[in-house]
Amino acid sequence: MPANSRFAVAVHILALMAQSEDEPIKSDKMASSVNTNPVVIRRIMCALAGAKLVTSQTGANGGSKLAQKPGQITLLDVYHAIEGGSIFALHRQSPSRHCIVGSHIKPVLGSVLEEVNLEIERALAKTTIEQVLHIIQARARGQKRN
Repeated sequence: MPANSRFAVAVHILALMAQSEDEPIKSDKMASSVNTNPVVIRRIMCALAGAKLVTSQTGANGGSKLAQKPGQITLLDVYHAIEGGSIFALHRQSPSRHCIVGSHIKPVLGSVLEEVNLEIERALAKTTIEQVLHIIQARARGQKRN
């Protein structure tokens, strides 16, 4: 199964907005930076807007910008807006109750996955979009020196 990149794209476009401060950015510019179709960006923007992380305006001077300060938006906020739910989940279908593994896997794996999900959420909650942008800018400055 391929990994879902919606979270990475969402963080990317939020960092772009943080960099532009209060200047709205159009979805085609975001799509160019991400190297994807503007439709993909618009779908992600709908989820971010629904979570009140971004605002959009239409018209010639339209575009999208952050609805909150970048230091207030954590990667956990972004994850919940884009993916929702737990990072790992149990089976979609109930395993066979006639199999020893199938009848016991959910409670065994469930407690492990609960712990993993909590640790990942704690890690995502520690990093803000502002921090992501600062790290990007520091790396860009370092490349210019080389």
